[in-house]
Amino acid sequence: LIILPTKSFDNTVSVEAALSYRTKIAYVFEIEPAYPDLNPCRDCDIIWFMTTPEDITVVRTDPRQPENRALIESLDNYMLALYPAESTHRIDLTTLASENARFYSALLNATVVGCGGILLAPGYAEIKRIFVSPQARGLGIGRRLLTALETEARSLDFALLRLETGIYQLEALALFEVMGFTTCSSFGNYPPDDPNSIFMEKRLGT
Repeated sequence: LIILPTKSFDNTVSVEAALSYRTKIAYVFEIEPAYPDLNPCRDCDIIWFMTTPEDITVVRTDPRQPENRALIESLDNYMLALYPAESTHRIDLTTLASENARFYSALLNATVVGCGGILLAPGYAEIKRIFVSPQARGLGIGRRLLTALETEARSLDFALLRLETGIYQLEALALFEVMGFTTCSSFGNYPPDDPNSIFMEKRLGT
């Protein structure tokens, strides 16, 4: 069960901390006795809904669609807040929409909340532009996107997936490791001496 606050207020506990989108309803009742002035049912408009695996779908889409453009813009802003521009290694929408790439969107019900693609290179497919909206994290969407991209790579007869990511994206690094990626040397046109980059790869079995 997920609770989404639609307005905030001043109090000892921030509504973001008390009522994050991942908060279970039980937790609300646990915190209220400790903070009698914080009554989420009185002070917030709350939307309740159940999220199940069936609510999440991953489909091939065009990265130039408005919803995807907005998500990629959010990713760009996130990356530029962490790294200098020369370390972000972004690719444009035209490249993502070309025949040398495949792009997927993750939808929570009908809302685009995640995206990712692969570039088709000689001997390997490279994961690019994988991102999940902060409001939809913790639901397994990143894993679903990676699985879809891996399946696409297999269908195109690739035996190797590669990616470049940043040293400060600890959640992404943990997900890649869980999904079977291991660190490797730099590849392609990436500078081998960028201290902000981590390179990873995954061999795809038959």
